[in-house]
Amino acid sequence: MADDSVLPSPTEITSLADTSVFDSKVTETSKENLCMVSTSNVDEEMPQVEARVVVVQEAGKQEELLKALKEIKVPCVKMDSMEEFGSLDSPEFENIFVVTDFQTSVFNDLYKADCRIVGPPVILNCAQMGEPLPFSCRPLYCTSMLNLVLCFTGFRKKEELVKLVTLVHHMGGVIRKECNSKVTHLVANCTQGEKFRVAVSLGTPIMRPGWIYEAWERRNEQCFCAADDDFRNEFKVPPFQDCILSFLGFSDEEKHSMEEMTEMQGGTYLPVGDERCTHLIVDENTVKELPFEPSKKLFVVKQEWFWGSIQMDARAGETMYLYEKANTPELKKSVSLLSLSTPNSNRKRRRLKESLAQLSRETDLSPFPPRKRPSAEHSLSIGSLLDISNTPDSSIHYGETPKSCAKSSRSSTPVPPKQSARWQVAKELYQTESNYVNILATIIQLFQVPLEEEGQRGGPILAPEEIKTIFGSIPDIFDVHMKIKDDLEDLIANWDESRSIGDIFLKYSKDLVKTYPPFVNFFEMSKEMIIKCEKQKPRFHAFLKINQAKPECGRQSLVELLIRPVQRLPSVALLLNDLKKHTADENPDKSTLEKAIGSLKEVMTHINEDKRKTEAQKQIFDVVYEVDGCPANLLSSHRSLIQRVETVSLGEHPCDRGEQVTLFLFNDCLEIARKRHKVIGTFRSPHDRTRPPASLKHIHLMPLSQIKKVLDIRETEDCHNAFALLVRPPTEQANVLLSFQMTSEELPKESWLKMLCRHVANTICKADAENLMYVTDPESFEVNTKDMDSTLSRASRAIKKTSKKVTRAFSFSKTPKRALRMALSSSHSSEGRSPPSSGKLAVSRLSSTSSLAGIPSPSLVSLPSFFERRSHTLSRSTTHLI
Repeated sequence: MADDSVLPSPTEITSLADTSVFDSKVTETSKENLCMVSTSNVDEEMPQVEARVVVVQEAGKQEELLKALKEIKVPCVKMDSMEEFGSLDSPEFENIFVVTDFQTSVFNDLYKADCRIVGPPVILNCAQMGEPLPFSCRPLYCTSMLNLVLCFTGFRKKEELVKLVTLVHHMGGVIRKECNSKVTHLVANCTQGEKFRVAVSLGTPIMRPGWIYEAWERRNEQCFCAADDDFRNEFKVPPFQDCILSFLGFSDEEKHSMEEMTEMQGGTYLPVGDERCTHLIVDENTVKELPFEPSKKLFVVKQEWFWGSIQMDARAGETMYLYEKANTPELKKSVSLLSLSTPNSNRKRRRLKESLAQLSRETDLSPFPPRKRPSAEHSLSIGSLLDISNTPDSSIHYGETPKSCAKSSRSSTPVPPKQSARWQVAKELYQTESNYVNILATIIQLFQVPLEEEGQRGGPILAPEEIKTIFGSIPDIFDVHMKIKDDLEDLIANWDESRSIGDIFLKYSKDLVKTYPPFVNFFEMSKEMIIKCEKQKPRFHAFLKINQAKPECGRQSLVELLIRPVQRLPSVALLLNDLKKHTADENPDKSTLEKAIGSLKEVMTHINEDKRKTEAQKQIFDVVYEVDGCPANLLSSHRSLIQRVETVSLGEHPCDRGEQVTLFLFNDCLEIARKRHKVIGTFRSPHDRTRPPASLKHIHLMPLSQIKKVLDIRETEDCHNAFALLVRPPTEQANVLLSFQMTSEELPKESWLKMLCRHVANTICKADAENLMYVTDPESFEVNTKDMDSTLSRASRAIKKTSKKVTRAFSFSKTPKRALRMALSSSHSSEGRSPPSSGKLAVSRLSSTSSLAGIPSPSLVSLPSFFERRSHTLSRSTTHLI
């Protein structure tokens, strides 16, 4: 808060008029009234006056300030008391006094003497920007409100207003008496009055007084600007400040949501009928009559006022949103006038519209237009989505739209004397196409264009990338179908049985291929973006509520409207098939229709294939984001994710026994990753979207050609759901065994192993995938799953990891202790045990010397040489497997 000791001068007090201040000395913005000090362009007869800085008292002790004065290259002297003031008066210099505290008696004496006074931030800012000292007719402590023009309203205490005005002047701001387009901010102490309504209609930010106080508290911060969005938004007047709302006619879920929204927007709510309520929000679709007689102070408004205020981020005017009973005389008269069918009805309708418009201008300055009853001649009704009688385009105007959006429909379709079955289907095709085009026009005009408009009240509702994600290629699809609709309309208007309908769709088949895949492929992403923004952005939620309630939407949500392009092409294909059935064999359009149907199927096939590829690429990107250190060469246009399997390592490879390992099977490789022990930080995308941290750590990216055998290990008491892979890395001379236990029950082990063998066979170009899999006993390869989930086993693994870290930290040897122990145990076991007999194994012979050509992968771990003896033993044991 500002200091209480800030005292305004008598001249400033007399400059106040009502609740606004207009300083006659200041007629333009701060830039225009701040003149730069200059010693040039002075007549030779006039003596030159040089600016000199006088550092007063504490200011002379600030080293940073003195250093800045040297950079500006302005003469500088010090003044410790007002006794020295007289000695500083000189015709050669114009003194600029630097005062650190605008509350002291020295400041008041200098101000009364009409001296130029600035604060240290002004000097520091000029030195930083390389600019000369500004000229101001009043004391200027800092420039945090430079170029801001403020207006005040709703202040009853003159002392508070004078204090605020003084602080604004000290920060370089300008005060205006009237609220007009030149005012950049309105500081309001209430949400009523003419100035408040004008500011809302102009989209001027409306601020609380605390904005000025907090800006003054930060007056010594360099590069601080009170108009910065992040700082300013903290002090904006919320839409429902000083409002107590109640809700009538809504479901419990809707009411609860609106009550939460009320509190978020600065208001409170009470039950219906409470005398303290200022507004009663009514659902006009369900409430036909109020349960009580409202008081004169209570605003009874439609729900559109509620959502409109949130969308504008300011309280909308209530006059144009007042709730009216369905049987009021005024409403009956309006309905009767709008439903007249006499030749003069258009003129009467026009006169009524002008009268209503004039009345609205006189009663209120609402920036948000109310929902009006649409003319049956110029707008889409609910039935118009299904009926051809209302095909003209909607007359909504929200801004620039595609040219074809504004194109009016031609005259009604003529009916031939004899309506053949072929004509009936052709008419249905035109009707559905016309309705589809109207739906696309509604999406563009009612939703996309307003969101893309510049200068939205309260700032942009959505970011440009969010708008692009939601609407995608809708305008391109609209342009193509507008051309198809025009051609069909011309064909129906000049109907002849020999005219070709198939040629129309053949003509635009290439355009359909270009426009549909980008939208259909990312429709799910578009839907997710709508749901996400609706939850996170109240203004967007309010925007949807307002527009989806309009009759043009036919009671459908934006998501329901956006799914129409996904459904359109299959519907057209069915209609063309029906049309072909009713076309005579000798009609040349029969063969053309077959080609058109074929082209549509090709378009849909292309869309499905493109969608499949897009989804496959998205799955690979998800793997890359989830696995820390994942090789970049995993991303490839020909690669697709086949299956993900959660396992536990049973051996010493590819990681410690008991480690949780995730296998990602692709069509040509196998990504092996373990669960990360520690997850730190988050990933932030360029559009400020945070991703969860990677939960897995990369181990291998193994080409499937390196997998020589897939071992299905039999189920025993000590071994459950286990399998192994016999792998020959390109850098090794012997096979390496990787053993795992499947932990996920969704995929049976048998199905997983068959799937793996099939893709290995495809990679190495072999047709006998079943010969790659062998069934064996767990004892043959020393595999068991006993005590994998026991507490003792988990504690043992934790101790082993800690021991390994300590050993590596204090050892000069780069060879892990575990590796030495493994090498010794392998040596003893190979000398003391004989090879397993052939009768115990039901596995065919494995080649230990032949090696298929594989893609060398730098991400494969190179096994140390002391594993050669164990690998040789493993190879010898698998050489004579039956």
